[in-house]
Amino acid sequence: MPYLTKEKVADIFTQYGGKAANTGSIEGQIALLTERINNISLHLQKNKQDHSTKRGLLTLVGQRKRLLVYLSRTNLQGYRELIEKLKIRK
Repeated sequence: MPYLTKEKVADIFTQYGGKAANTGSIEGQIALLTERINNISLHLQKNKQDHSTKRGLLTLVGQRKRLLVYLSRTNLQGYRELIEKLKIRK
């Protein structure tokens, strides 16, 4: 069973991207990556020796960081609102 069902993905894009079909929105992509990062982090807390998953987690974090930098350059107010909603930066 996948950890992100189609309904969950549609809900994330509806909440952050405007509508479920708007899968290209930067905000929705960042929210989806954050959800995946949180799930993998929980997995790694239980399985500390899973190095391949740790490497995958680091790639997801890097991808999210690049998207956040892009969003901060193009829409600073949207960036601030998104990090406040997701609680990912101080």
